[in-house]
Amino acid sequence: MNVQRINYAELGKIAGPYVHASIHRHTLYTSGLTAFGTQAQSSNIDEQTRAIFSQLSLIATQQNITLESLVKVTLFVTDLTDIVPLRQTLFDIYGDNLPASSLIKVDALFCGDLKIEIEAILGL
Repeated sequence: MNVQRINYAELGKIAGPYVHASIHRHTLYTSGLTAFGTQAQSSNIDEQTRAIFSQLSLIATQQNITLESLVKVTLFVTDLTDIVPLRQTLFDIYGDNLPASSLIKVDALFCGDLKIEIEAILGL
């Protein structure tokens, strides 16, 4: 099996046993991305989501694609009371290119400031 494993210097140093993304055949899979280490880290879910999609956009650009190539996203959130503003933010980001999506409520993420983590699958 031919898997390309990629770290992006612009996203910062990896803090564990994983890579930012893997490519297999014509599909790119990202690890869970958060606003950790960004200016949005202590912000609301809207700002954290936008920071994460800035990272996803950077990854897409590095692979010569755009966020229109999103196939599937999995969102892990710590608080469902923020669902309405989160959905509006996602509609703003996706436009007419809605991906398949799963939303999972979790008790906590690895840092107490974080409200959302997103994994993505993109077509190449």
